[in-house]
Amino acid sequence: MNLKISGDNRKLYIKLLLSTIFVTVLTLLVSSTIFFVNYRNINLNQVYQSDLENLTQTSREVISMTESAQSLTFQMYRNGNISKLMFYENPDIYDTTAAMREMNNYLNSMPYIESIYVYNPKAPNVYIASNKGQNGLMSKAELVDKDILNVLDHFQEFKPFVPIPRTYLKNADSSQKSNVYTYLCYDAIGNNNALNSAIIVNITTDWINKDIGKPSGNEPSSSFILDNTGRMLTGDQPINSLALASDSAITKQIMSNKGSGYFVGMAQGKKSLISFTAPDTLEWRYIRITPYENITKKLNKIRTTTIYIGISILVVGLLVSWLLSRKLYAPINRIVNKMKSLESEKRNSLFTLKQDLLRKLLQGHEPITSKIMRDKRSELGISFDFQSDYRLVLLRIDHFQPFLQAHQDDLHVYKYAIMNISSEIASQAFQVETVDIGDDGTVLFINARNIPSDGDQSMLQTLLKQIQKAVNELLKISLSITYSPLSSQPQSLVPMYRKVVEASEHRLFLGSGCLIASQEHQYPETADYMFTVEKEKKLIDALMAGKVEEAKKLYTVIIEETKPYPISVFQSTLSRLTITLSGVMHTILKNNALDIASGSQLSRHALAKLETTQEIEAVFFESFDEIKKKLDDKRSMKQDDLIRKINDMIELHCGNSNLCLNWIADEIDMSPIYISRVYKQNTMKTVVDVINAMRMDRAKDLLKQSDLPISDIAERIGYTNSSYFYRMFKKNFGVTPTDYRKTGLLESDKQA
Repeated sequence: MNLKISGDNRKLYIKLLLSTIFVTVLTLLVSSTIFFVNYRNINLNQVYQSDLENLTQTSREVISMTESAQSLTFQMYRNGNISKLMFYENPDIYDTTAAMREMNNYLNSMPYIESIYVYNPKAPNVYIASNKGQNGLMSKAELVDKDILNVLDHFQEFKPFVPIPRTYLKNADSSQKSNVYTYLCYDAIGNNNALNSAIIVNITTDWINKDIGKPSGNEPSSSFILDNTGRMLTGDQPINSLALASDSAITKQIMSNKGSGYFVGMAQGKKSLISFTAPDTLEWRYIRITPYENITKKLNKIRTTTIYIGISILVVGLLVSWLLSRKLYAPINRIVNKMKSLESEKRNSLFTLKQDLLRKLLQGHEPITSKIMRDKRSELGISFDFQSDYRLVLLRIDHFQPFLQAHQDDLHVYKYAIMNISSEIASQAFQVETVDIGDDGTVLFINARNIPSDGDQSMLQTLLKQIQKAVNELLKISLSITYSPLSSQPQSLVPMYRKVVEASEHRLFLGSGCLIASQEHQYPETADYMFTVEKEKKLIDALMAGKVEEAKKLYTVIIEETKPYPISVFQSTLSRLTITLSGVMHTILKNNALDIASGSQLSRHALAKLETTQEIEAVFFESFDEIKKKLDDKRSMKQDDLIRKINDMIELHCGNSNLCLNWIADEIDMSPIYISRVYKQNTMKTVVDVINAMRMDRAKDLLKQSDLPISDIAERIGYTNSSYFYRMFKKNFGVTPTDYRKTGLLESDKQA
């Protein structure tokens, strides 16, 4: 079968082939793993059951031997001859001989007993019946087994008939030691709770440990005994071995378990199976440690065989998968190509059709009926349900005009991103549809959840703030959001949308990034607003008088008065102020012969592009300030010309006796008060002082350069009265004109 595969179809074929291979391999691995693990657990459990049976049998033998030792001790306590050794401080030789004979009979009747001690704390000797080592009457000083004396001194620490593992020397002249389990029976009845007598039975460890610490069958396992403190009592390894030390991990795990069981752990550096029994009546546990590799030898063979079989099946499976995938690919390929074609056509048109329908519904161009909505929802994939409680949310891009200039070519991309972000966030709690309504607006259709309305609104506000934050962080776009109250009437969609749009205009007062509830900005149609003509007149007067700060305050007051009313009130007020103030500023410019372009900023078209009252206010205030600046500049230029003209007149007419402030005012046809104020403000001098100063300078020059009489000099500089000239000259220079000429001041002035 020749099948050509190329392009995207190759990906489909590869997916089909890999899927078949994956299923084959996964099935093989999972089944093999399950079989292997199951068989391993069965094998471990079988070994554990065998170990548990052997260890339990050992426990029963130890318990039986303990019971025998206990029975022997009771018999000896009831034996009259032996009891004399326990309670008489110095029994006679006949009693001693008879008692020792009885003790040897007991010893010989039980081959697992190594020795029997009878102890009387009042007697000087310890009575010993033993097959090996010391035998007979031994003083405490001669006794080789010093450890038994320590046990007797601390007898309260030992429970009667609980085996005590010990090691002691057999003879004083030999280093050979004997390992025994000591069974202690004592009499401590009395007020002082002191030891009155004791019988000690030592049983050789060879009898108890015949199955402990030795390999079991063909498996090189080792067995151990732990007492109730976690101490190892027997075994081939030392008592303080790392494997079963009281603080080892194995010992802790065994002691933490109240019953029998097994686990796999590390013992002496090897992975091992550790089986253990529950505590018996002696509170002993019997443990067997078997190397894990010895248990799993057969299991490893099975695993190897399984791997070979699995590889064979895998090879066959791959071949079958390859053939099967090629055979299945042909019809699937045709179906996929057809589906892609249909999907592409539907995707290209579905989104556009859905957006168009939702816009028509908002604008009232499409009727809302149950049948139409049901059909349209199914056809276009609209998730919004018009029969359930719903609300509308309007998202508007802040500073839209600058944004449009910077991103005009990518506007639809940004709008689509805003729709996706808002839909994704809002869909966490609501059923959502989004629609682009053009310009700066996007609308969310939200189906409310079946919860109390206040809770719904609180959740909605949280989600809307998340939308604002996400859009700002991801797209660097600020959004103002307006949302409607809940409604259950599909027919309310169009009026609800209009109210939301109207309420969104209150962004003018609330600023960018605001969150507006449309129901909080619903004003009755009968609400009357009276435009304050008086404040408007004061505003005009302030501008005409150049009182810009007062004009700004009046403008702010007029705008603030429109806040409690529908947004149309603000718009009409702004329109009136724009027309009025444009006319006022045009008049100011015309009257002052100024040519300024700022007047064009106060146009309704330009102000309509601004989004907040702060931006509109800034335009008005900038126009006010610019006009004031131009007027101040022009006024300053006019005053400079006036000062220059006055100075020229003073210099030209200094010798005119009529030269004075009033004469100058008459000559230039201006108010003398205004001239005096302007001149003083700009030169810090009065006109009269400047006239007198210039006349005095002329007088000095004439006194220096001529021999004219003083009266002629006074007349030439504009003084008709010589006496007045004398007084003024002396007032300014400290000397009279005559003295000034006589005393040689003229010469000193020349030198200076």
